Amino acid sequence: MNTDKIYAEQLANEYAPKDTSKVVALRKLDKKAKLPANIFTYSLGILSALVFGIGMCLGMRVIGSGSTASFVAGIIIGIIGMIGMGVNLPIYKKLLEKGKQKYAFEIIELAKTISDKE
Repeated sequence: MNTDKIYAEQLANEYAPKDTSKVVALRKLDKKAKLPANIFTYSLGILSALVFGIGMCLGMRVIGSGSTASFVAGIIIGIIGMIGMGVNLPIYKKLLEKGKQKYAFEIIELAKTISDKE
C-alpha cells in the first residue's frame, strides 16, 4: 500500500474544482432536519440538570431554610429533574425521526443527483 499515492490523491481531490452547490444544499437540508431535535434536547437536558441540581441543593440543605419541608421539596424537585433527564433521549429520537421523515424525499433526491454525476 503506497501511502504517498493516497496522500497525493487526497490533496488532488482537495484542490480539484467541485460542483459544491448541491453538496452544500444537501448539508443544509441535513442540518435543517436535525436542528429542531438538537435544540429541544439540549434545552431540556440543561433545564433538567439545573432542576435536579436545585433539588439536590435543597435536599442536602445547602440552600433553603434547612427544614424538613425544604428537604422533602428538594427530593421532589430532584426527582422531577431526573425524570426530565430520563425522557430526554426518547423524545430526541422521536423528534429526529420526524425531522428525517419530513426532509427524507428532498435529501434522497438531491443525494441521487450528486451520486449520478460522479
